[in-house]
Amino acid sequence: MYGLVNQAVEDLIRSQHGDAVWASIREKAGVRAESFLSMSEYPDVTTYDLVRAASEVLAAPPEAILEAFGEYWVLYTSKKGYGEMLDMAGDTLPEFLENLDQLHTRLGVLMPNLQPPSFVCSDVTDKSLTLAYHSKRDGLAPMVVGLLRGLGKRFEKEVTIERLGGKAEGLDHESFRVSWA
Repeated sequence: MYGLVNQAVEDLIRSQHGDAVWASIREKAGVRAESFLSMSEYPDVTTYDLVRAASEVLAAPPEAILEAFGEYWVLYTSKKGYGEMLDMAGDTLPEFLENLDQLHTRLGVLMPNLQPPSFVCSDVTDKSLTLAYHSKRDGLAPMVVGLLRGLGKRFEKEVTIERLGGKAEGLDHESFRVSWA
């Protein structure tokens, strides 16, 4: 993953729990680097180790850490210079979700080794849609729930997310029903 992801994990932990907690998480994860370079690539295991360590230090399930991170990611990327790109992806929550793959394609110009997930919307109505999340990386579906919550805030919609099924049930993706008021 690109360092931008690990920077966001660090920023989330520091902003909500302080520098000492971040130092403890970094040590427990075995991360020696003092900082991450946003456009440099890091092994996926680094990010997974940070989530595992955060789970242990904060006494919270990894799924809760990932969900909180997903929500935070929406705000973080807007602050880190990607706000205009996010704005171009859509003026409404469903439009944005339908354009996520195009957004990732544009990001691929800046990050040539990006391996983004894919999102496919179906059954779109004026109050809900079904979202299929495909990823080469396992275990990140809770992050998608957080992303959806963060996007709900971005578009000033209260979202409800229902997991419909996924890899645990033999599918090749995770499926969610997303509703908004």
